[in-house]
Amino acid sequence: MDAVRLVRVSRHALAQSRASLEILMEAWQAQALTQAIGGMLAVKGPPELRGEAQGLSEAGGRGCGTIDWPTLSTGGQERFGLVVGQPPDPGPRAARLTEVPDARGALDELGGLLGEVGIALVGVACATDEGGFYWQTIEAIDAADESNDRVRGLLRRLTVWENGRLQGAAHDSAAGPS
Repeated sequence: MDAVRLVRVSRHALAQSRASLEILMEAWQAQALTQAIGGMLAVKGPPELRGEAQGLSEAGGRGCGTIDWPTLSTGGQERFGLVVGQPPDPGPRAARLTEVPDARGALDELGGLLGEVGIALVGVACATDEGGFYWQTIEAIDAADESNDRVRGLLRRLTVWENGRLQGAAHDSAAGPS
């Protein structure tokens, strides 16, 4: 599945999430998708973006590790709407990523998703009185924010790269045949 479509599926899933742990799981899904998109752009994207894309992939990977399911499973998460003792099955959407044909579109959508994840997580953090769950949520907020910063950096770099290509093409056509 292409990146833009997959991010839109994730945005829809986040919008449908009601329980706190469902929202936390969607944050994890967003970070896994961030890692996958960054990794694909690092390998197959424009050469000028590959270093920063690798950084995006690494930030997404760090975000995937922010949830401590064993701690949550002993923290009374039945109050959060999920079965005790079992982490939710993440059904890794990111594993379905096959291509990133539109880097700008994918990054724009991903930035939107990460922003929505951050907002949803703030709501979760404000609504909990469970200390361990609160701090896990705060870590997930930080991870989403760092990933979103990386997405914005890639979008800026992509704009510079595209403008350079357009200026070079305009210069070449103005110079005419040699």
